[in-house]
Formats: sequence, structure tokens, C-alpha cells
Amino acid sequence: MDQRHLAARQFGDMASNYLSSAVHATGADLIRLHALAQQARFARALDVGCGAGHVAFALARAGVARVDAYDPSAQMLSVVEQESKARGYAAIEIARGPAEVLPFDEASFDLVVSRFSAHHWSSVAAAIGEMARVLRSGGKLIIVDVVSPESPLLDTTLQTLEVLRDMSHVRNYRLSEWLSMLGGHGLAETTSHGWKLPLEFSSWVKRIGTPPQRVQALHAMIDDLPTEAREYFAITAERSFEIDVAWMESLKSG
Repeated sequence: MDQRHLAARQFGDMASNYLSSAVHATGADLIRLHALAQQARFARALDVGCGAGHVAFALARAGVARVDAYDPSAQMLSVVEQESKARGYAAIEIARGPAEVLPFDEASFDLVVSRFSAHHWSSVAAAIGEMARVLRSGGKLIIVDVVSPESPLLDTTLQTLEVLRDMSHVRNYRLSEWLSMLGGHGLAETTSHGWKLPLEFSSWVKRIGTPPQRVQALHAMIDDLPTEAREYFAITAERSFEIDVAWMESLKSG
């Protein structure tokens, strides 16, 4: 099974967990996105790797005329479709596929957003090219994702934690890597800001259904982390910790 199908299956099996997850359903970034969409009055927006649909819901609630929710998981899209109907969001349309191949015409969208999805993509560079392609001139690309520390020790620590928890994880990129990847495709200079996201250990592994043997491996790894990593990730006695998240925003040049 290739990585794309692994990610689709992994998240499809746990789709409903992501609808109710506080980590995904709430956040200052969703509030900011809603306010941006209200002010800009976008005609059409795309949510890439939509998961359970929280970005799409925020955009629809802000009055975006049409929101395309796009994800490789049929189960996730089913959750989005059902919840959209329950909330009365007629603006939301669903479509299935990987981020690297977007089935939309060039210059179709005023806004393209991806939130907490890119670290599962096989090729972020290809996905950025596709997202830039479907953006209209003057349109905005906003990516919100976990970013890895620049330190090799801390970077390796985070990647190991992530892949032990979820075998569909590819990579949390450093901010420097993101800025380099966003430096082409007709995108203007990217602005960014970051914050810390607390993760409670037991809900973190339960949400994705981490098998017991890998939960035990995570216990052992966290307990043996060097002081630098324990301090940076603010490890608690319950093995909860904090990670870095960034909002990255680019403008499609004319």
C-alpha cells in the first residue's frame, strides 16, 4: 500500500474523532480565518486536505459563496457532507483526491487553505504548485501546519514521535523549508507567525488509534528524551507536550 492510500485509510477509520477533536475544531487560527473571509468576501475557496471540515465550516459560516472541501479519504468527506447538511452550509461541495493532483481549473479560487494536513503529503512541492495553479491572481494561499524546530536534535525527536504515533506521517517541515518551498510558483513573499499547541498524550494517541505496542514505544521514548528535548517540548509527568504551529500566508502575484 502506498503512502497516499495508507493516509486515506488511517484517517478514514478515525474520521469521526476529528470532527469532535478540540485540537482540530477550535483555535485562534480558525477565528482569524473566519474574520479574514468575512472581510474579504471571497467568492470561492478551497480547503485542501479538509479532514473533518473545520476550515470549510469556518469559511461557509463567514459567507464564502462556494467552498470546495477536498480530501483523499471518502470517510472524511462523508463526515463533512453530513455535518454540512446538519449545520445548513449549502455552500460546501466535496471532492476526493490527493493534494498533489487538484481536479480544478487554473485560476478557479480566491482563497486556498490547508490546515494540519501537509505533513501527510507525499510531495509538498507538487501540492504547492497545484494550489498556486488554481489560485486567481491576487488570491491568497494559507497553510497552517505543525513546524519542526530548526535544531537537528529536536527535529529528529518530533519526527520520531509523529511516525510512532501514526505511520502515515511523512514530515513536519522546518519553517525555513516551508519558506523555501513557497518561494516560487508565482507566489509573492510569504509572511508567517507561530505559536505553541499543547497536546494531551492520551487523546493524541487515541484520536488516530495508535496500536498499544506503539503507545508503549512512545512511553519509552518520551521517558528517555534528553533534557534539551524535554524542556523544548515542555514534557509533563503524563507525557503531554507542546509543539510548534505556523500560519503561512502567500499572495498569488499578477
